[in-house]
Amino acid sequence: MSEKKPHILVIEDDPDMVEAIKIRFEANNFDVSVALDGIEGLSKARTKNPDLIILDIMLPKLDGFKLCRMLKYDEKYKSIPIIMLTAKIQKSDVSRGKEVGADAYITKPFKSEELIEKVKEFLAKPA
Repeated sequence: MSEKKPHILVIEDDPDMVEAIKIRFEANNFDVSVALDGIEGLSKARTKNPDLIILDIMLPKLDGFKLCRMLKYDEKYKSIPIIMLTAKIQKSDVSRGKEVGADAYITKPFKSEELIEKVKEFLAKPA
């Protein structure tokens, strides 16, 4: 019996970015789900119960800050690590990310090796 792969949910509205992230994580033995807007992301977070979420901030329908807050204030989902991956680099954005409960904040452009290492770091921690 094979070990269950960690499941990552990528919530990002840029299809090229989604594809790049998905390819990298699948190559590193992760299962990847994708949502292209905040509402779809919230729905998939609740139905798929991923091991970790990679979340953009500037999303159609529901922004990443609101989505993060909704998950982090919900008993059922608050333990899922959320890494914000965004082009928003202002100090106020970073602190807002922390306020709404993001576990990490990585700015674009980013090195995919760093993102993968950060994800592995979170998944290695006992829940």
